[in-house]
Amino acid sequence: MAFLVLLLLLNFVFNATNAQSTSSIIKPGSSLSPINNSYLLSPSGQFAFGFYRYKNGYSVGIWFENIQQKTVVWTANRDASPFPSDVTLVLTTEGTLIVRPKQGQDVLIADTSSDNVSRLATSASMLDSGNFVLLNSSGGIVWKSFDFPTDTILPGQRLSVTGKLVSSVAESDHGSGKFLILMQSDGNLVQYPVGAVLERGAAYWATNTFNAGYGVSLNLDGNGHLYLLNDTGFNIKSINKNYVNASGKSVYRATIDTDGIFRLYSHSSNRFDDWYTEWSSSNYRCDPLGLCGENSYCVMTDGEPVCQCPPHFNYINEKLKELGCRKNYSLVACDTRNGRLFDFLEVNDVSWKDDAYSSLSSMTKNSCRAECYQDCRCEAVVFENEVCKMMKLPLRFGRRVLSGQVTAFLIGGELAGVGTRKKKRKLRLDMLIISIAMACLTLGFLVVATIGVRKYRAYVRKYKRVLRLVNNRVAEDVALKSFSFEELKDATNNFVDVIGKGAYGTVFKGVLFDGERTVAIKRLEKVVAEGERDFLNEMKAIGKIHHKNLVRLLGYCYDGTNRLLVYEYMKNGSLADFLFKSNLKVNWEGRVEIVLSIARGICYLHEECETQIIHCDIKPENILMDDKGYAKIADFGLAKLLMPNQTRTYTEIRGTRGYVAPEWHRNLPITVKADVYSFGIMLFEIICCRRSVEADVPENEQVLAYWVIDCFKANEVEKLVQNDELVEKSKLEKMVKVGLWCTQDEASSRPSMKRVILMLEGTVNIPDPPPLSSFVSSP
Repeated sequence: MAFLVLLLLLNFVFNATNAQSTSSIIKPGSSLSPINNSYLLSPSGQFAFGFYRYKNGYSVGIWFENIQQKTVVWTANRDASPFPSDVTLVLTTEGTLIVRPKQGQDVLIADTSSDNVSRLATSASMLDSGNFVLLNSSGGIVWKSFDFPTDTILPGQRLSVTGKLVSSVAESDHGSGKFLILMQSDGNLVQYPVGAVLERGAAYWATNTFNAGYGVSLNLDGNGHLYLLNDTGFNIKSINKNYVNASGKSVYRATIDTDGIFRLYSHSSNRFDDWYTEWSSSNYRCDPLGLCGENSYCVMTDGEPVCQCPPHFNYINEKLKELGCRKNYSLVACDTRNGRLFDFLEVNDVSWKDDAYSSLSSMTKNSCRAECYQDCRCEAVVFENEVCKMMKLPLRFGRRVLSGQVTAFLIGGELAGVGTRKKKRKLRLDMLIISIAMACLTLGFLVVATIGVRKYRAYVRKYKRVLRLVNNRVAEDVALKSFSFEELKDATNNFVDVIGKGAYGTVFKGVLFDGERTVAIKRLEKVVAEGERDFLNEMKAIGKIHHKNLVRLLGYCYDGTNRLLVYEYMKNGSLADFLFKSNLKVNWEGRVEIVLSIARGICYLHEECETQIIHCDIKPENILMDDKGYAKIADFGLAKLLMPNQTRTYTEIRGTRGYVAPEWHRNLPITVKADVYSFGIMLFEIICCRRSVEADVPENEQVLAYWVIDCFKANEVEKLVQNDELVEKSKLEKMVKVGLWCTQDEASSRPSMKRVILMLEGTVNIPDPPPLSSFVSSP
């Protein structure tokens, strides 16, 4: 009897469920709503497409219908607010799939509207593969959900070049979360925190297939095999090598989960079973970088990842510990300059993202600690494998490891007994001075004839000590090392290895510090700073400038008529070499990252320095690439050194032909907006991988800025990258619009570099720029 009741109950549930569904096809004029006919079923009943309950409303997506556990595999407009119950999902006669509210704007789900009749959608269908498609009148697919994955791929689905899966915020929140897995154009499948894609040291898992070349895709087949194919269809890597198509495990999905780990799941034919993990990118749940916020680190507690604060740090929000930590003391590293002595507190076996501004090798832990203590900028130090990495707060991507790594933090407690030791030292010093004075008087009486000589020698020694003290204080303020001309002459082997030549002078390759460090030495020409004091004041200002996207100044030489600057050596040359000379073309993601890096560096010079700096010569030759391929701005501050009264000045034209702003030619005040213009021209060059002016191209393409405008007006921006890999048109248009805003004729119309960064990051909307009246080229 009980069996019959259960059978009737299941039959009732089945029939009630079917009452909410329609067939697997929808045509123009018909609709779905959250209340009636809420979803389409695939022919086998495996998958459903339509409205599902989400938060306090409804969302549109795809899920497994024949599995008891609600498993959503795709969500439309995942970051939008839930829909109310009085909306309808409609396929219009124009070929668009929309959610239509009773009042307000339609919400687009899929668009195939086109002048090309063969591209016009006339029906929609939910397939047994889990792919929701729009079909034309001939039954051909003109749009499919498989091309726009969210956090999951299904068997038969392909993650193509530049395609990505982004984790959800939580099991109950399907919005875009913290982690993504990206199919890079170099053939490498890589996992990153969302906010640090392509950032050095931010990848936490990869297939290491970066030599596979363009065209690699991620694939999942019906047997649960996860693998990479190249553009010829050759299997270059099996990701889950030991996969077995076990009996009864008929359904598979690969998902980047909310915790940042990429997992392959299987499900048996029994709808009441749970999903089983076949494979995962990591078995250590603290591996994903970014689980914990700034200054906090991930540890495993009772099998779960937990965010912890180091000693003397507190959670920003006790209820949301993943937001990170902040220090609970007011001490800064430079307090040690005032004679206050503070100790470090060690935190063992914790790794952090390598954001070091200085790295020293062959160090002991004590010497590493001493280096940080003596450096006014150092707020934290990481020591591992005899390498000492000095950093500033905040620290990012912290996690517990078992590598013996040690992080030492500055703490707010003064060393015990410091005051007593100072008093004892002072007392001993007083006694020593008195003794010396008495001895000198006694000797004076005995050797009267030598008093004059002794006084003279004492005067000379005192003068030298004072002079050394003054020099040391100047060097401390400048925070740079002073070199003699002979030292730099020896370092460069008499200035023979020329690695660059520009408006400010010639650059030579050199080796300093007993052959341990390769540097770039710039010999300045036409320095207008009058006298040593003016020159050292400028060095003091430049020496305080530190940013990861600026080439670091290490030292200087003021020796007679010689003025030289010593910089960190950038082994990969300039951005111009990367864009115009290298056989290895920078992919689209790399170019976007370069643009952002340069923008952040210029923004720092304009808005975050103690003294505002206008570069005056932004161009690819002045953007240098480090050994990891990251961009850094060179020659900042030199325009002021070589041209006093820089800000809002009327002066002769500075900069390079093709990059200078129109105000230079009109004898107008020069502001930071001149750099914005140059950045805009260079942005076009980075997008198109070509010079701003070229002669061996069609006439309408010779001046790049004019060509960009023409393509933008004609809605043909894809022509700008026609020899490139496939680039999303919307992303390309965004970059073009930013460049057009930056190159406006009127300086006041150009955005600040801070706003440029917000536009590039997608934080603010980018309105269509007004037409440009002219582009002025230098004679």
